[in-house]
Amino acid sequence: MFHRPPALLFDLDGTLVDTAPDLAAATDHVLEAFGRPPVGLAQVRQMVGDGALALIRRGFAVSGPPADDETMAAGHRLFLTYYGDHVADTSRPFPGVVATLEALHATGHAMAVCTNKPHRLSVMLLEQLDLMRFFGAVVGGDSLAMRKPDPGHVTGTLAALGDRAGDGAVMVGDSMNDVAAARGAGIPVIAVSFGYTTIPPGQLGADRLIDDFAELPAALQGLA
Repeated sequence: MFHRPPALLFDLDGTLVDTAPDLAAATDHVLEAFGRPPVGLAQVRQMVGDGALALIRRGFAVSGPPADDETMAAGHRLFLTYYGDHVADTSRPFPGVVATLEALHATGHAMAVCTNKPHRLSVMLLEQLDLMRFFGAVVGGDSLAMRKPDPGHVTGTLAALGDRAGDGAVMVGDSMNDVAAARGAGIPVIAVSFGYTTIPPGQLGADRLIDDFAELPAALQGLA
């Protein structure tokens, strides 16, 4: 299938990095500022994937009456400020991520991050965890006019890689947004089973499902 190493496009939250603890802390900080009860880590794991504004909206929805537009806007600003100051307090790469990215980089894969997380926060997180060195492009949820599950987010990320993209591409993610975006863009997709999804990972419809990030190179060989 591939004559040269394909470009690899990675989701960020729930795929490369376990960010849920810091996202939960920021969400609860916002809710408490507006007199709402915290929602906690377990619920936030089910809310991640569509960007900060959607996360805040879901937090308000499960903690009381839906928030009006003014409250949502204020909550969103507070979230971005707080989370920006605590983006990597407890967030860590999933086991096997660093060693696997090093191996894939050494074998000639161009790699990019394709995430619905805001670009600035994505770069901050990757830099603080020393992961930025692996990626030729980082395309966030606010980088383009569209975001996953729109396939334009995938094709836009490939365009950001330019002539480094190699022969074809593979998406690696943890949610239906990732699978749908990859399918729409006409590229294969590998799903991880340890991420953030309300749909059982085996039902996402990915071409391959891995239970450990270290299984990614073998999954890529299986596609080839």
